[in-house]
This record gives sequence, structure tokens and C-alpha cells, in this order.
Amino acid sequence: MYEFKLPDLGEGIHEGEILKWHVEVGQVVAQDAPLVDVETDKAAVTIPSPAPGTLLSQGGKVGDIINVGDIIAVIGDPAARPTSPAQPTSSPTEPTPTTPTSAKPTLARATTSPAPAGRPVPAAPATRRLARELGVDLRQVPPTGPAGRVTPEDVTGFAHGASAPPPAAAPAPPPAESVARAEFAAHAASAIPFLDLEPLPDFAQWGEVEIEPLRSIRRKVAHKMTTAKILVPHVAHMDEADVTELEAFRVKERQRRPSTEPGGHLTLLAFVIKAVTSGLRAAPSFNASLEPFREEIIYKKYYNIGVAADTGRGLVVPVIRDTDRKSIIRIAADIEQLVQRAREGKLDPEQMRGGTFTITNVGPLGGTALIPAINYPEVAILGMGKVQEKPVVRDGQIVIRKILPLTLAFDHRIADGADAARFVSELVRHLSDPNLLLLET
Repeated sequence: MYEFKLPDLGEGIHEGEILKWHVEVGQVVAQDAPLVDVETDKAAVTIPSPAPGTLLSQGGKVGDIINVGDIIAVIGDPAARPTSPAQPTSSPTEPTPTTPTSAKPTLARATTSPAPAGRPVPAAPATRRLARELGVDLRQVPPTGPAGRVTPEDVTGFAHGASAPPPAAAPAPPPAESVARAEFAAHAASAIPFLDLEPLPDFAQWGEVEIEPLRSIRRKVAHKMTTAKILVPHVAHMDEADVTELEAFRVKERQRRPSTEPGGHLTLLAFVIKAVTSGLRAAPSFNASLEPFREEIIYKKYYNIGVAADTGRGLVVPVIRDTDRKSIIRIAADIEQLVQRAREGKLDPEQMRGGTFTITNVGPLGGTALIPAINYPEVAILGMGKVQEKPVVRDGQIVIRKILPLTLAFDHRIADGADAARFVSELVRHLSDPNLLLLET
């Protein structure tokens, strides 16, 4: 019998949502044949069977969240009889507490009580790794970090003498509203001054509602955006680029090239990526990350530009690598391939790692401008609006030009407004003159 545990999926991913079982309990599966589809906060992946045999039990049903290290499937020899489908089995480092499921645990502040059963334990990847090394069950560690996070100090202290709290007698069920408020308080505890979140009202009292769990990619987006907006002091600098000549050149080249050729769908975004790369070489502060604990700025000597892609399941950011060493045509081909894979849910996690700067383009969807949120831990993001024909003054004459609105949102801890103005002005200069971009290529 083989107990197959959800493998480490890399980059701090510690859980995934079961999307689809390719094999039902009692069916025979071949080694390396598709077993189950799991969606992480990065991408959907198909996990193959690690061994041949009969699927004796599943570690969860479609929609369940399962942690890395949990038993996701039990596979026996072809003659073995299956057991009834099981709920997700806890990993050795985070076993499910033995408190009866009928007993509702007393809810208290997250800074003094261990995490409730069945919920992911808020902890950084390094903290989880430390817990595994020390053999500590994270669900039994009382958290002291902001918003109920378990810190490395909590794990170390627990490993050196703390014991798991004794099971408490089941209290009388409190009113539903009291439970909701207490549960909200446990998760809303924060070290941020004046931040006092109020629980939502019961919207069902005014009409019909539909509730959808926040999962997978959508939940990751929520976490990243909250982190970015709370941690990073955002500043936005806006300008407009006259892309009349560039658009004429782009359309001419697109018509000249077969659409089936890689990069044949030559988009404005490819030119913007090249122009941004040139600007980042001259303004390295925007191609950096800030290490807040060591108070260091990490300047990256490579240029990997992320492209925000709307997938229908949430926002993902595939990364175009080494844009300083690629032609505009090659960049256009990479955009086509990666965005298509993103929309099909087939992006490899490695294709979303290592970005140094992000561009989000809402132009095809309309709108005059936007203020994007920084893709933390990057320090800047460029937002592209819709190219529109506008009357402008050139040499004392009113003429119609194609204008591209641009917004640079940046981390004010690493750059000032003057730095942003110089960066965007150089970007506008490159986009207004296709010859400058061709010289860069």
C-alpha cells in the first residue's frame, strides 16, 4: 500500500485546491498516469500517480483544500479492496487535532490561542520549514504575530518546553452572531494602529445572496494586494505618450508579417516592454526590491518583465525573461505564448517567478487611466490605458494624435517623485519615436 502525500510544489506554496479526480476509488491507475488536478495560488497542475495499482481512497473531494504533506491518495495492489473515501489526512508535522468535531472550540484573540482546526495556519514559508525541522505541529502553537501569524520565535519557544493545550469541554453553542463576531475578531487582530475592522452585516436579511469561497488564485491575489497596499507606500506618476508614429510602424509591420509566425500578432505591449527595459537600465531603483528587516535595497542586474493577464479565474503574472537581450519580435512571441498558457491554466509555476517589474494593460478593455497596485516584492508597476485619438497642439497647430496614457505606481521608500518623472519622461520619449526603440533592439 502506498500513501501518496501532496508534494512540495515550490516557491512557498503550502496548499492547493482539488479541481478534478482523474481516477475514482476502486479504479486501477497506471504509474505516471494523471491522478488529480490541483490548483495552487500560482497555477493548476496535474499530479500523476506515483505508483501503479488500485486507488483505495481519496484524500479529499473536489473543492477541498489540502496541505503539502497531507495524504492525497492511498494506492494499493490491483487486487486490493478500496476503503470509503476519506477526508484529507493531516501531515506528520500538522496532524488534525483530536477535538470532537461536534464541539465548537472557544474563540479568542488570535494572539493567544492556537489556530482552529481545519484552517490553514498563517505562517511564513521559513516558519513552516523551521517547524518541520523541529517536529512541531503548527496548529498547536499559540501565535503572537500580527493577524494571528505564527512566528519563528513561537515555534522555537513551543519546541523548547511548551506543550499542547489540553482539550477543553465542549461549551454550549453561542448565538450565531456572537460566533461570527468572535471569529472575525480572531482573524482581524492587527498590530497596525487605528486599524479596527468591523464584521460585515448579515446581507441575507435584505434579500437573497450567494456565497462563494475565496480560493486558489483569487485568494492569492487578495493576499498579495493586501500586503502590497498595507506594506508599501504607493505613489503614482502619470503622463501621456504620443504613439502616432509607433502605431503606424507597428500596424505596417503586423500586416507585413504572417499572423501564424511567432510574434506575428505584434502588439503595442511588446514595444512598451522594450522601452521599459531601456528605462530600467537608466533608473535601477525601479528594478529593485527592498529588504525591510535588513534595511537594504536589492538592485537586480537582470530584466524580467511581468505581464498581468486576466484569466477568468483570477489575475496571474507570467514573466518575460531577459528582455534586454531579446528583440521586439521575440518579446511579442513570448507574450502570445505565455498569455495563452495563462488563460488555459497551463502556466508552469517557474513561468511566474523571478519578475523584476510588472506591466498591466487595461487598454483593450477601455478606460482612460488607472492606478495599479505594485506586484510585491517588486517596487514599481506600469499601467497602460487605452490609446485614443485626441486633439493636441504641435508647433502651434491643433492636430489629431494617438495618445497612450501611462501611470507608474512606485514604492516611495526607494524612489522619489523626481525619479519617477525622469523615468516616465524617458519612456514617453522612446514610445514617441520608433527609431529609438529600433536602436535599442
